[in-house]
Amino acid sequence: MNELSKNEGSDVVSLLHGKGGLPGIPRPFERDIFLFDTHVAGTSHVEGIGELAPHLNADDRLAFIREPANPYDGMAIAIRNADGVKIGYVPQADNAVFARLMDAGKLLFGKITAREMRGGWLKIDIKVFLRE
Repeated sequence: MNELSKNEGSDVVSLLHGKGGLPGIPRPFERDIFLFDTHVAGTSHVEGIGELAPHLNADDRLAFIREPANPYDGMAIAIRNADGVKIGYVPQADNAVFARLMDAGKLLFGKITAREMRGGWLKIDIKVFLRE
């Protein structure tokens, strides 16, 4: 038996592992870190975007999905709403660093800040976040 297991219940080990070896403390450093303001690219190519627009609201969380096999951009990051519907992409001019972070296992996501229908084009402004 080592020193750490002898003193269970009254030291740091018990604090970290709780009773029965289960984690006893929340993850205090887990947070969302704001990285960048941008917009959703390619919304004019999304079929039915006009019908989808009223269901996209400020503060809605958007999933980022890497598409490394995308024939137009090897750094492509698709953007999907809460229902899993693709609404466009992170703009190619902005995606290189974000794609590398995602490829390294980091979780990135977006939040809608504004939306505006301009003819057949839906402009969706977003903030990009890193979940740390």
